[in-house]
Amino acid sequence: MAELFIELFSEEIPSGMQARAADDLGSLLTKALNGLNPRDLRTFFGARRIAAILTVDAEIPARSVSERGPREGAPEKALAGFTRKHGVTPDELTLENGFWVLNKSLDPVSAESRVAEAIPELLWKFPWPKSMRWGAGSNFTWVRPLRRIACLLDGHVVPFALAREGDDAHGLKASNLSEGHRFLAPGPFEILSGQQWQEELETRSVIVDMDSRRDMVRTGVARLADQHGITVVQDDGLVDEVCGLVEYPVPLLGKIDAAFMDLPAEVMQVSMRINQRYFALRNPDGKAAPYFAFVGNLPFKDGGKLTTAGNERVLRARFADARHFWDLDRKTKLADRVPALAAVTFHAKLGTQAERAERISKLAGTVAQAMGLDGAQIAQAERAGLLAKADLTTGMVGEFPELQGVMGGYYAAHDGEDEAVSRAVAEHYLPRGQSDDTAKAPVSVAVALADRLDLLAGFFAIGELPSGSGDPYALRRAALGIIRTIRDNGLRLNIDPLLARAGDEFRANKFRDRESQKKIMFFIQERLRVLLRTEGQRHDVLDACFSGKRFDPEGEYFQNDSPEPEKYLDGNLNRILARTSALSEMIQTEDGRNLLAAAKRAANILRIEDKKDGPHTGAPDPALYTQDEERALAMGLDQAVPAIETALKEERFTDAMQAIAALRPTLDRFFEAVTVNAPEPEVRANRLKLLSRFRETTALIADFGQIEG
Repeated sequence: MAELFIELFSEEIPSGMQARAADDLGSLLTKALNGLNPRDLRTFFGARRIAAILTVDAEIPARSVSERGPREGAPEKALAGFTRKHGVTPDELTLENGFWVLNKSLDPVSAESRVAEAIPELLWKFPWPKSMRWGAGSNFTWVRPLRRIACLLDGHVVPFALAREGDDAHGLKASNLSEGHRFLAPGPFEILSGQQWQEELETRSVIVDMDSRRDMVRTGVARLADQHGITVVQDDGLVDEVCGLVEYPVPLLGKIDAAFMDLPAEVMQVSMRINQRYFALRNPDGKAAPYFAFVGNLPFKDGGKLTTAGNERVLRARFADARHFWDLDRKTKLADRVPALAAVTFHAKLGTQAERAERISKLAGTVAQAMGLDGAQIAQAERAGLLAKADLTTGMVGEFPELQGVMGGYYAAHDGEDEAVSRAVAEHYLPRGQSDDTAKAPVSVAVALADRLDLLAGFFAIGELPSGSGDPYALRRAALGIIRTIRDNGLRLNIDPLLARAGDEFRANKFRDRESQKKIMFFIQERLRVLLRTEGQRHDVLDACFSGKRFDPEGEYFQNDSPEPEKYLDGNLNRILARTSALSEMIQTEDGRNLLAAAKRAANILRIEDKKDGPHTGAPDPALYTQDEERALAMGLDQAVPAIETALKEERFTDAMQAIAALRPTLDRFFEAVTVNAPEPEVRANRLKLLSRFRETTALIADFGQIEG
């Protein structure tokens, strides 16, 4: 075996492209060198290089391969094309099973030869999202001008060049040279191995390992903050971006002028992050601290004093711009901005933001009423829904779209709106991402749900649905927001009628009918399934609860083949989760596991026998019972069914599970003592009806066949 090392050294690579490029390099090398059994892959990336170190076999051993050609009797042109492709004559082919086959023996191929052959083609086709040409006379492209290619196999250069016929590819060819820090250690150095390359780069002020750079940034910034009794606002994305910009991170701390400390903390943070890649800091009380952190790319002889002063000067200019928007925006009340939303298109088929604000306002009141809020809170929800999008017309949100909602909350508070209203305007976008908290205040929850329900109802009504990985209107995120908001707040809320109310606005405009509402419910349930899977929970149990009979608020049960499928979908997400949790707990017990096995056994028997002469439905005849075990099972079902139905109606799911689990010993005795397929036809049919009744009873709980194990 041998160590293969490759480094691609270029001008500065955009930070957001580096990690993906390193992954692509590793996967492409693994695929291209498949015959050499590549393994132990490690990739590296930074501002000016991507690299990989892996282990490969010394050679591809001699082997025999067969290539199947045209059928016997195929046109002569087909046979001629096959022989020409492989450089052989027809006499070298053999006829096997009606096809012409070329059997050939291949000589061993050294690792050096295979690498030299594969890498130039790999680099010519490297999948950068964006690439560029430079210089003159070559069509070779790279994300930024590629300066050096280092490629070593056990310390020896693998000789190859990128030149093709008529294209010199800028004269790029493999070597054993790399370069250190652009300013601290310019000029080439010789590479001997992957380990030596890392160590030599570190002596030349380049930390090539991304995890090491991350640690230097996090610990360095945290240490500086700790010296002033403050903390860093966690921002993993900013850490990664900064680590892609610097080769030798040197954290520094600057001071913010007191004149800007009255700006909203979010404004300061976003301005620093977006414009300057600075880290925001907080006092122990959570308010903005009068400091900012940034990361330099080299140590400074003066300890960074001059650089810090320059960054403080730049930040003053940025905050002066932010103050201009802050002061200007507050001159117009947020409520007075609502009419201006008529000039802001939400979607060509869904109208303007003004129309959407009216819809959200009405729907927020409906949601608040369904949540059981009082009249004052319902009015607050309607008011907040109307104002929720008004900050889209402000200068601050125009400059920093990330602050929409947040600024609306500040402006509403400045205008003297109720505290619940301003808070709801600020929080109605929550959660923005997976790591965000959900809205907790009742009015905020009502508006957050109304916003997302309107979004889903609108886009499903016009048929703009997510497809594959494409979700341009973030409908998956909206569905997850609904799920998390309802779950985190423990809301016993049926979203089905709320979706119907949201859809009324679009049906009035002759969009689609109630079919879209059913699709939205399926969509939300699928997002719930994905969420549980992501959290490591039993999504198969969730599937089982979805697939069984479903109890709706009117007290009726609907099968999955119900003529009214929209009622089949339970709109109370917390009820679904409680039911799933109770079932998950039951099947982890011994009685639950045995009951699950019995349910699957019964289902298998019925599936086979129903194909012969089924279905075996209807009430079994007690007069045809011939064994006590049959009578005991029938009696157990008579007792269990009403207990299960009552428990489900009262949402006592654990009690329902206990009622079904109590059948376990009776079932065990039944299957041990009773031959279901009795020789007497009427006895056999009656026993199959008894099993069918047992299956119907378990279906009140779930479709046990969906549960794994």
